[in-house]
Amino acid sequence: MSATVSTTTTTVSHQTHDRPELQKTIEELVETGFVGIQLRVNDERGEWVGSAGARELGQSGKALADGHFRIGSTTKNFIATSLLLLAAEGRIGLDTPAGDHLHWFGLDPRITVRMLLQHTSGIFNHTGEVNADGTLELGVSMPYGPEGKAWPANRFKTYQPEELVRLSLSRPARFEPGTDWSYANTNYVLARLVIEKVTGRSFAEELQRLILGPLGMTGTVAPGASPEIPEPYNHSYYRYEDAGQEKTLDISRQNPSWAAAGGDMISTTQDLHTYFSALMGGKLLPDGLLAEMRTPETKAGYGLGVFVQDLGPGGGTVFHHNGAMGGSVALMYSTADGSKTLTAGLTCVDDAELSIGAAFQSAQERLLGQVFGGGQTDATQPAG
Repeated sequence: MSATVSTTTTTVSHQTHDRPELQKTIEELVETGFVGIQLRVNDERGEWVGSAGARELGQSGKALADGHFRIGSTTKNFIATSLLLLAAEGRIGLDTPAGDHLHWFGLDPRITVRMLLQHTSGIFNHTGEVNADGTLELGVSMPYGPEGKAWPANRFKTYQPEELVRLSLSRPARFEPGTDWSYANTNYVLARLVIEKVTGRSFAEELQRLILGPLGMTGTVAPGASPEIPEPYNHSYYRYEDAGQEKTLDISRQNPSWAAAGGDMISTTQDLHTYFSALMGGKLLPDGLLAEMRTPETKAGYGLGVFVQDLGPGGGTVFHHNGAMGGSVALMYSTADGSKTLTAGLTCVDDAELSIGAAFQSAQERLLGQVFGGGQTDATQPAG
């Protein structure tokens, strides 16, 4: 990457066991293009927390080991869990038409709440789609793809959820509901609107009632259209061309409403561990609903807001939902019983071409191999 990245490293004094191989790995991953990395591993050996790189680009300050970061599509798992908890309360039926709750959109009556959570609705993705012939259909302005050229000037623009849904519904459906799989942020915009309609409360309020409060999570935020990120945090950046000159912009503050419920939340590695360990360990959802969440469709291995991944011999099955959000990347993995988790926040210099993508893939594979073992079958997922 063109920007100079400080590789100052640090480990954290409250580690309960020494894992020099993990520290070495995150230091090496910083060299592949990340500004800062914070990693938390909980397993049979206890808890290990470490960081590598810099808190700010070009500065000497060390990367925080438990700062706040934007978690991108990891948001979707929180949405899915919240909706399933409402199902457990008898307030939502997974196989009820989503349009029963959101009648003003005129949704296809065959689209169920379950299809929204599993990306099988066929609804066009408001952040853009790639057609079968390779052509691109643009959506709202966002950091990636052709839209990225205009995004720096639009990074504080507010999009209303209804606006994003209507954009999607103005485009032809990708396929008949329930017949295929296609990752669409709009599915989760609709899912959050269902939560708010059924409860009569904001998603942030329901998130606090259903998850954050019961688990004692204090570092997680559903910001809506607010561009703020709670202190402390590692900084995120965006590289773009302006009048023929390359510029690098601090985008730690940005309005995430272009992604909305598809990827707008903020968290910490501690909170992600607390949450995902409890969820996978059966402490949040009834057994039947947890089983439904973890039952994948056949095309992409996606359950209800979670990817199901077989790591091959020696690795077993892990569950995850990673995410990327304009200069910030989140990793969240767990074994089926919640006893082993990997949570991480990575900051970078992002760009419209998603140049960090290869380094992101490498980071997933290396960390998975060290923490969970196995052959690491495909760990990719859509960004955003």
